[in-house]
Amino acid sequence: MPSLPRKPPIAILVAVSAVGPLALNIFMPSMPGLPAIFDTDYATVQLTLSLFLIGLAVAQLAYGPLSDRFGRRPPLLVGMLLFILGSAVGLLATSIATVIVGRIIQAIGGCAGLVLARAIVRDLYDRNRSASVIAYITMAMVVVPMLAPLIGGFLDDWFGWRSNFWFVGGFAAVVTAFALLLLHESNHRRTSLPGIGGMIVSYRRLLRSPVFRGYAFMTTFSSAGFFAFLGGAPYVMIELMGRSPSEYGLYFIMSAVGYMAGNFMSGRGSVRLGIDRMIGMGVGFSLLGGLTMLALALVGFMTPMALFGPMVLYAIGNGLTIPNGIAGAISVHPRIAGAASGLAGFLQMAIGAGASALVGHLVAESQLPLAVMIFSAALCAMFAHLFTLLANRRTALA
Repeated sequence: MPSLPRKPPIAILVAVSAVGPLALNIFMPSMPGLPAIFDTDYATVQLTLSLFLIGLAVAQLAYGPLSDRFGRRPPLLVGMLLFILGSAVGLLATSIATVIVGRIIQAIGGCAGLVLARAIVRDLYDRNRSASVIAYITMAMVVVPMLAPLIGGFLDDWFGWRSNFWFVGGFAAVVTAFALLLLHESNHRRTSLPGIGGMIVSYRRLLRSPVFRGYAFMTTFSSAGFFAFLGGAPYVMIELMGRSPSEYGLYFIMSAVGYMAGNFMSGRGSVRLGIDRMIGMGVGFSLLGGLTMLALALVGFMTPMALFGPMVLYAIGNGLTIPNGIAGAISVHPRIAGAASGLAGFLQMAIGAGASALVGHLVAESQLPLAVMIFSAALCAMFAHLFTLLANRRTALA
């Protein structure tokens, strides 16, 4: 008879989830300075972000089914070791191409924590409770990414861009050591390894579900606005406004605090109000933030507060929508929660990579292209939410 899953400390789930976002965000302040260092253009440097996101996206498709077959713990530990390897590659890089390769390896390893922490939560809790727990994990986890641009900015100012790889590699090594000790296996209902054909069948089954599509694309579009901000805000702030990397990091804390506030509200309200009401509140906040940023950009008001102030509202919305949307997506077929988590994560990161790459090419003289993309992402998230409500209603009547 299989033993009951042992609940790991929330802190270790927070830590393994934070590794990927830490690496993603800590590098942002260094990006505008890399074209001069490597004698390249900003569009090429932008690949350190967009290909990082693609690496996060594609690897999640593998981690989900692997964790359904072998358990959550072994793939997670392998991913952490890959992340440390990628950090070493980036640290020793002598060309922008090698930096990009190191970032891709970091992404492939770091996404293990993002996928598997969510699957572990779904192993242990029901649908609404899992949304609450994911929200609390995300709220606590976001403290590290919140500080990452600030840390990255000061590291870049004081020690140069390579120090970022030192920092994240060391952090991952410590987290891996604690995971070995504290992270117990939660998946005791293993499925057979599906292979490529079986994985396609699982993903096809998920994509045929209107409810899964609704939740997954709602979180995807919500995330796309944030990734567009990550891709364009450093250039707008540092190059167009002439501010320092460390100042960008300080302002970034505002949006991260907004995201934490939304996560806190999700943690408090998801069980009581249900995930769909929380998502409705979230898309409302995001729309308001995107519309405000767009209006300020149209009148040519280009200041740090015009950029980061509206983003606080958008981030509050993300804090409400993303944990609840993920909980909804991975609850459609609980037996393949790992695959659902991986597919939802793939969609988030793939569309996010496209948004960040596109805004990197469009932002030239003002923040207007960035504002347009963020508002458009919020609008698409709202339509996806309305689609989900309709799909849930049809499923209930069937």
